[in-house]
Amino acid sequence: MVTTAPARQALSSLSGFPEWLPAGRVIEQYFLDTLRRTFELHGFSGIETRAVEPVSQLTKKGETSKEVYLLSRLQADPAETESADPAKQLGLHFDLTVPFARYVLDNAGLLTFPFKRYQIQKVWRGERPQEGRFREFNQADIDIVGDGALALHHDVDVPLVMHEALSRLPIPPVTIHLSNRKVAQGFYQSLGVADANLIEVLRVVDKLDKIGPEAVATELVSVVGTTQAQARAALDLSAVTGSDPQEVSARVLAALDGAQPTGLLTEGLEELTVVLTAAARRRPGAIIADLKIARGLDYYTGTVYESFMAGHEDLGSVCSGGRYDSLASNGKRTFPGVGISIGVSRLLSRVMAAGLLDVTRAVPTAVLVAVTDEEHRGASDAVADTLRARGVPADVAPSAARFGKQIRYADRRGIPFVWFPGGEGEQDSVKDIRSGEQVEADAATWEPADPADLAPRLLAPGDQGDTRRGA
Repeated sequence: MVTTAPARQALSSLSGFPEWLPAGRVIEQYFLDTLRRTFELHGFSGIETRAVEPVSQLTKKGETSKEVYLLSRLQADPAETESADPAKQLGLHFDLTVPFARYVLDNAGLLTFPFKRYQIQKVWRGERPQEGRFREFNQADIDIVGDGALALHHDVDVPLVMHEALSRLPIPPVTIHLSNRKVAQGFYQSLGVADANLIEVLRVVDKLDKIGPEAVATELVSVVGTTQAQARAALDLSAVTGSDPQEVSARVLAALDGAQPTGLLTEGLEELTVVLTAAARRRPGAIIADLKIARGLDYYTGTVYESFMAGHEDLGSVCSGGRYDSLASNGKRTFPGVGISIGVSRLLSRVMAAGLLDVTRAVPTAVLVAVTDEEHRGASDAVADTLRARGVPADVAPSAARFGKQIRYADRRGIPFVWFPGGEGEQDSVKDIRSGEQVEADAATWEPADPADLAPRLLAPGDQGDTRRGA
């Protein structure tokens, strides 16, 4: 198979900083292009924010201070005091949501709301590298932000757009699981959990898949300070899942075991019902309720999402997000938003390691133009230029070796066609080195019989097609 895994064995490799071989980059580019096209189909505008933000901005929401890479210069000017002033310390962004909130505030007077943006960019996160966890990776986000208010139907739009984008990728099916922070917080309030402990309860419950129900219950009692009954009720809530909104609401209320639901819980259940009902109508099977989802970051205030790829649930959430009502605020204006993000590098790592995809070739070149001898290299260059002008990716053989050697060079790289310039008075010809068929051809009009041969293609296991190797 074509080698699609990262180039991990290099002596200079750094743990957590993936580098794909050319075939892997073909897959990555296909994923990024597919995501971008789908986002644009739904009216999202592409932006890019700076890689660096003030640390105070990066750490003001959620416990992320240990994950931020700080910036400093090896030979800083002693006259500069910026690096010595904690208030002016800079760091690399660890996600795209916090920088986007700053971007909205900076450009509020120039944007039209609700503003729909997509962003595909590198992020850096100082966590322990492991499978699916990188220190540098590509992330793809979509968000919708309003001015002062944002309608609830956007909480449906965002996950469905991401689900459509993921469904266009040649990967196993992905299902988006959703909950609502108001449901969780209102539920615990109804049970009498102190407001000061609500966020901590959410954080502990969010670890359910990692440490299991018994450990969660123990931590809730011993660390957070809930009662045994409250911990049991928290586990009952986390077990609620399904796509029928009425059934989900009934199970949540039943888990209260007679406690009176607060207004916040009622509001959250109403929002959850609206989102589930609309999602089932627009894209059946894409979204299910899963009340164990809490999302650890503090800035989420309503709907929250996580998603899982069939057969690869051990990978954890493929994409995550939710609604945030006050992340972007300057004290006078507030820009509530809802968004979802996918760790593209994380998904690619699993796809490649599991052998879920192959590529027909690792190079974009469709045609290698042979060189008869160095004296006539100009003729080969002219053929290649003519092909390129018509959108046919072409390269010229690096040396005027025997034609057999030039063909083997093309074969090693995975190039499907070799072009032979004709001599004086002779017609050019092109050879499909997979089938051995060779026909006369004119660079001004020639096209491959299968237009798909013009570019590398992705192959799922068992697919038929040109699996010629190359790098």
